[in-house]
Amino acid sequence: MRDAAEVAVVAFAQTRHVRDSADVSEVELLMPVLHEVLDRTGLKAGEIGFTCSGSSDYLAGRAFSFTMALDGVGAWPPISESHVEMDGAWALYEAWVKILTGEAETALVYAYGKSSPGDVRDVLTRQLDPYYVAPLWPDSVALAALQAQALIDAGATDERELAAVAVRNRTAATGNPYAQLTGPQPPGEYVVGPLRRADCPPVGDGAAAVILAAGDTARRLCARPAWIRGMDHRIEAHSLGVRDLTDSPSTRLAARNAGVFDAPVDTAELHAPFSSQEIVLRRALRLTDDVTVNPSGGPLAANPVMAAGLIRLGEAAARIHRGESDRALAHATSGPCLQQNLVAVLEGEDR
Repeated sequence: MRDAAEVAVVAFAQTRHVRDSADVSEVELLMPVLHEVLDRTGLKAGEIGFTCSGSSDYLAGRAFSFTMALDGVGAWPPISESHVEMDGAWALYEAWVKILTGEAETALVYAYGKSSPGDVRDVLTRQLDPYYVAPLWPDSVALAALQAQALIDAGATDERELAAVAVRNRTAATGNPYAQLTGPQPPGEYVVGPLRRADCPPVGDGAAAVILAAGDTARRLCARPAWIRGMDHRIEAHSLGVRDLTDSPSTRLAARNAGVFDAPVDTAELHAPFSSQEIVLRRALRLTDDVTVNPSGGPLAANPVMAAGLIRLGEAAARIHRGESDRALAHATSGPCLQQNLVAVLEGEDR
């Protein structure tokens, strides 16, 4: 086994996220990103030790759609490859473990999602309890609104604070050329009270990719690698009725196991698709006001389902690459109301 702190993100690339990418297939969406991330390291596809992807067949509307996306990678000669039916952040976790075991020196991780072809709010109901909840067809916004109302009823926030979260994120996104929405948006009408349109993520399409490398290989491929000092993921109970929606103990536990609380972080990229969920995550992660949260704009600026969590890891790593951060936190989520949560700590290294 390798030292867990000797694996780093050495390159990150993403698409410009758009409302509708009907003019390109999943492969055509992915290929420019895959070429870009490889070019940043100088690696060829055949030099990658392990490849792992994250996507959802429910979004694609067909079974085993991820096998078609492999055309963008090049699966011949045969490669070592895996796939998770999850956000690409969990694919990165699998690749990280693969490198830790010594079975690979480098890994390519990619994720993509096209939400535009269907109604993503309805599609996401398929992840709910199939016996008691899913038959009622509560969509993702309605469930997030229940969480937001629970926070308000508990005195943890109010609609004015939710609006301020949305404004801050989308204002930060003005410096992000890949964001779908930038600049303060009008609050708009209620989508599902208490959430207004500005409190909700845009529906859009996009893809992202990162390259991981170990030890001296990482130092050779990147001037300032983003070392993964710790990473963990945890899950809440599947039944929403037995959870306290105002808290996220799984996030807190994953953060503790990843080493978040061992030293201060200066940056946090939070996968909070709804403004109310940032409130929950800030409390669970004990983030103080001096931490820069979502300098990329976060998922309120661009939320390609199945890629948004991987983008949080990539954005945190990119800030370390550029010397804008020394110790960053990255968070990814999946499922309703922050059901599954992954937390990673990334650090720069002065030579």
